[in-house]
Amino acid sequence: MKLAEKIEARTPAHRDRAIDGLRALALLAVPTGHWLLGGFTLDTDGALHNASPLTAFGFFAPVSWVLQMLGVFFLVGGHASVLSYHRRTGTTGAWLRQRLARLGRPVLGVTAVWAVLIPVLWWLGVPGDTLRTGSTLVVQPLWFVGVYTVITALTPYCVRAARRMGAWAAAPLLLTVAVVDLLRYGPYADAGAVPGWLGVVNILPGWLFAYQLGVSWGEGRVGRRHARGLLIGGVALFALLLLVFDYPASMVGVPGEARTNSHPPSLLVLALAAAQSGAAILLHGRLGALLRRPALWAPVVVVNLSAMTILCWHQTAMLAAAVPASFLGEVPGLTTPPDSLAWILARVAWLPLFACLLALIARRARVFETPWPRGARGARAVAGVLAVGFAVFAFGWA
Repeated sequence: MKLAEKIEARTPAHRDRAIDGLRALALLAVPTGHWLLGGFTLDTDGALHNASPLTAFGFFAPVSWVLQMLGVFFLVGGHASVLSYHRRTGTTGAWLRQRLARLGRPVLGVTAVWAVLIPVLWWLGVPGDTLRTGSTLVVQPLWFVGVYTVITALTPYCVRAARRMGAWAAAPLLLTVAVVDLLRYGPYADAGAVPGWLGVVNILPGWLFAYQLGVSWGEGRVGRRHARGLLIGGVALFALLLLVFDYPASMVGVPGEARTNSHPPSLLVLALAAAQSGAAILLHGRLGALLRRPALWAPVVVVNLSAMTILCWHQTAMLAAAVPASFLGEVPGLTTPPDSLAWILARVAWLPLFACLLALIARRARVFETPWPRGARGARAVAGVLAVGFAVFAFGWA
């Protein structure tokens, strides 16, 4: 029996394939976005430094609109969490500990492995600046895990809000981000009356917005009428913020730019998340029917089974190609500045190699997604110490 047929045979009849398909799509957008919108420059000492094609190509910003699919990820995360929450057999605390452990193990694994890799690579002649660049890239997607962990812990409260307010439970989150943005970028900001740290307030409501929509959807409180409103309203708000209020066009940070939409999330991020959420809910039925085909369903299952591995290790896969190339000098699309159309074409050509390297790494790294065996407290302690050491190095505290 072919692999696709085996996966099909093992899939429960009640499985919501559309939710898994949307999650897989959002997951694959993360490495694709980082691989396309991130690049390197090579200094005279042969060290790699981070760079971005968005610095040279403003017209490349719409690519970030397509590849910034965290709104979809949080939407389906909320939908899946509420269903899992209702199916729990133990206490809420036990359910939460289980879900948080699934998020934490892969993070602990990748940071512990990199803590070992850094001195080995340095001994092999990799420049210290390259190691710091690599560490920054490895840490870059891990912020998401921390935010998602906090939001997952709020699931019981999101369920209560959904039952009381339905689809409108996400509205106060949108309003909070709008008020903070007004204070940050409005006339008060020009007067210097707003503290610089105020944007941090947007982190929780900004990313909780789509998750709350997903919880309300999972509770059956968001229908197609709401979804159409989210899609139309999200697109309208997105256009208004871009064309009238001069929000940065890129959904990711651009080196040298004073403002960013993503860290912390701005109202533009929520507008995009609303539009994406509306479209995802409207397409749910069609996508589920499409994924009844075993050939399409099998890769979705594989991606979902390796979700955290993909998130944690995709930057390592790119570095596995770029660091050896740095010893050869300027390799188009790998170590050359991302400031030409030739670089874009070359980088696209490198994507299959990055994907193959990620697949090879994932075969070993997926072990970190499985539960630790009983009696492995010593191994966990060692991994924890290594992870802390890596954090010290990555954040420049050493």
